[in-house]
Amino acid sequence: MLRIRSRRAFCFAYNHSVRTLISAGTIFTPLDSISNGAILVEDGRIISVGARAGFEAIPHTLEFPDAIIAPGFIDVHIHGAAGHDSMKMSAQGAAEMGCFLARHGITSYYATTITASEDDTLRAVDTLAKLIEEPPHGAAENPCACALGLHLEGPFISQARRGVHPPHHIQDASLETLHSYILASRGHVRLITIAPEIPGALTMIRDATAHGIVCSIGHTNANYEQALDAIEAGARHATHTFNAMRPLEHRDPGVTGAVLTDRSVFADVIVDGLHVLPPMVDLFLRCKGTDRAVLISDAISATGMPPGNYRLGEFDVEVSGLRCDCHGKLAGSVLTLDLAVRNVMQFAGWKLQDAVRIASINPARLLGIEKKKGQLLPGADADLVVLSAKGDVLRTFIGGQGI
Repeated sequence: MLRIRSRRAFCFAYNHSVRTLISAGTIFTPLDSISNGAILVEDGRIISVGARAGFEAIPHTLEFPDAIIAPGFIDVHIHGAAGHDSMKMSAQGAAEMGCFLARHGITSYYATTITASEDDTLRAVDTLAKLIEEPPHGAAENPCACALGLHLEGPFISQARRGVHPPHHIQDASLETLHSYILASRGHVRLITIAPEIPGALTMIRDATAHGIVCSIGHTNANYEQALDAIEAGARHATHTFNAMRPLEHRDPGVTGAVLTDRSVFADVIVDGLHVLPPMVDLFLRCKGTDRAVLISDAISATGMPPGNYRLGEFDVEVSGLRCDCHGKLAGSVLTLDLAVRNVMQFAGWKLQDAVRIASINPARLLGIEKKKGQLLPGADADLVVLSAKGDVLRTFIGGQGI
């Protein structure tokens, strides 16, 4: 039987025993809002959360009286940033990418592959697994976001909706191939994107689900019935809804209709205003709500870099403004989740607390890590982001250490 590792996150544990009290004008847990609240942190974990008046004064106290503290953001779909690509990641690259992400409120992420040759994919997942097990980091005073697991985007996708994924490496759903990737990753594959209509897809969804891997419907031309079959088989998420997906029509709802209307399914969306226009972002959020919507970046190596030519897997991407172009097709984004949160407020009129939920606790629930990540409660990792009322990142804490 295939064995994979537990859901334990392999983030760097900062070795410090000093208790720190962090207070703010408002704390979003994010399910609750606490005015004049405080968080007591020790050894990288949250000890308690509540009203500031309920805590005794301690020497090491940080105060943000005019700001909001929320859980750090979790990006479950990111190919790279700061000039570094997941398919060819180095320890230095992971550290630089992690520090860049932390400055944007992202405290953890799932390193995402793209369709490539079997050899290249095996090499990439092996390298990424090593970086999860022994994550690079700066000094204790300069922590960086860390990868919690791997997301395989391809090769088990539709030729008809492949986007920029290379057609010659796309394949039918093969358990043998999937298991080889899982073994090479030493069990760190936590999420896979799969097209329900390709041969072998339902068998793969059942097998992966049985081993604790989340199956996400994406890069798919599935009709409504095929999508429902995938959900029944165990699929519980959708990858960049609307993009690389059979479109919604009033007499042919297709996979998009199934994803939007099934209340059990999580679904993510790229809210940069380019991949999905604001009115459709509003529609998506009305359908999935604060319990099932998830924000992702789908960011590539160009994120945080000047305009120019960058790599995504084995091909070149030309980046200008927000557009990442490969032969006339969108190829990922240069979005960060803090901007996505602010865009949700602008595009759909959501409150900051609700926008924070879909960047923190929802991705954590999707991956089954909500007791440690994505919310502020005793025993959870002290991964925090300090925000202005408009959603601007003022400071980030990872394992209780601020940057």
